[in-house]
Amino acid sequence: MTTTQRHIKGLGSALAVMLLAGCSSAPNESAVPKPPTVDQTAPTSQTCDASAVQYAIGAPFDEANLATLEEQSGARQVRVLRPGTAATMDFRDDRLNIHLESNDMIEALRCG
Repeated sequence: MTTTQRHIKGLGSALAVMLLAGCSSAPNESAVPKPPTVDQTAPTSQTCDASAVQYAIGAPFDEANLATLEEQSGARQVRVLRPGTAATMDFRDDRLNIHLESNDMIEALRCG
């Protein structure tokens, strides 16, 4: 048997296997459960209201008014940002951001 005849026989066998594979039935898609969907934007039960604490702009920052600002804004989390502080850009509607000046005076109060 020559090399060409062996290649033709091999190709014939491969073709037969591919034809048989094409005749098989497709898997039943309804038998495979779909993965549960995840809500990436789950609403929080408590949101921040920065308008309720705007009176504190210009006031000195300390731990006592931190607790007061957190409570009055309804925030679940507080982030203090001093000049030059690195901060993530994620938005959280339940977080109060307290922006301070270099002398620890409150410069701005924003939710996010």
